[in-house]
Amino acid sequence: MTRRGATKLAGILPIDKPAGITSHDVVAAVRRATGEGRVGHAGTLDPSATGLLVLLIGPYTRLAPYLSGVSKRYEARIAFGSETDTDDADGTVTRSAPVSDLLFEPESARERLATLIGASEQTPPAYSAIKVAGRVAHREARSGRPMELVARAIEVHEAELLSVDIASRTWEVAFLVSKGTYIRALARDIGRVSGSAAHLAALRRTQSGRVRLEGAHTLEEVREAAAGGNVAQLFADPLAALGLPRMEADAHAIGAGGHCASTLSIDLAEGSALAVTVNDRLAGVYRVRGRTLVPEVVLDATGGAA
Repeated sequence: MTRRGATKLAGILPIDKPAGITSHDVVAAVRRATGEGRVGHAGTLDPSATGLLVLLIGPYTRLAPYLSGVSKRYEARIAFGSETDTDDADGTVTRSAPVSDLLFEPESARERLATLIGASEQTPPAYSAIKVAGRVAHREARSGRPMELVARAIEVHEAELLSVDIASRTWEVAFLVSKGTYIRALARDIGRVSGSAAHLAALRRTQSGRVRLEGAHTLEEVREAAAGGNVAQLFADPLAALGLPRMEADAHAIGAGGHCASTLSIDLAEGSALAVTVNDRLAGVYRVRGRTLVPEVVLDATGGAA
């Protein structure tokens, strides 16, 4: 058995998370399968949600800031008629309200969704992973001490109606939203502004930044690949996932992890990030500071552990 954390694995591993387990459960399963202790994720999913969970393996865990602060796509089912304390189907009903048949006329539904587009402020669900002064919101809520959470800035880029079902009193909606947007809270608020009540009945993440669900793998596929020593074959292209401008450099120029001279720079604005490659493999992420490139994440010259 390989000592956990002693592997040479380094990569981005997209997972198709099943319902009923937490994001931490997925991380733990991949640690067990690979023997690599350095496993993290670039944005959690609720236990009941399915779809894309972007895992970061080995030294690539340091790329989390570049892969978590991105827009995300979801497919959501919104159920009308009741609110819950968790804003989703796992919670206890806290309020019921009549539902107008008008809500299930497609044009009317699209008009309501259109009001969500743009920047706004959203009050997060009481059952969330938000921390305030060291207190975690969902833990406090489960202890009967729900926290007063402050509304925060979000942006809904797209809200496309996929279908309506008057029999089940549901909408199917595709969302593209900014980091930190809770689809559960959107469902709750749609119910309220419609003069009714609503909660999130189902959720599937289909994209996170430039990483798509189509390239994701099941946990069983990861276990099988790990047993054969082939996990690295499941990794996503890190350069495509980051989506940063890129610059090829000499291994000696970045090997020490120091600043790169302006001769290595390209035409980028002050403060811009770029991916530095060696032999077309990701070797680090640098940021433009004046006439130099300052390292933020340095991998080795082959894109492996550092």
